[in-house]
Amino acid sequence: MNKAELIDAMAAETGLTKADAKRALEAFVNNTAKALKGGDRVALVGFGSFGVSKRAARKGRNPQTGAEIKIAAKKVVKFKPGNELSNMVK
Repeated sequence: MNKAELIDAMAAETGLTKADAKRALEAFVNNTAKALKGGDRVALVGFGSFGVSKRAARKGRNPQTGAEIKIAAKKVVKFKPGNELSNMVK
């Protein structure tokens, strides 16, 4: 499912217009991103939680040349599904 299909499904299920559903989805994405950037965790009971994890710097290899390269440390977004979501998928 892509973003347009998700907006269509949200509009159909909630009775919102597609424009309102698009604004709601964009607001969710923007506010989630702001919270994660600020170091917060976003938890939706039953669905799951989003958090930020630090990945340490490490050494890697260029697959074309085999030369060793440095991979910088960075922050990555992690998602942990909730029990209800996990049970729905089973």
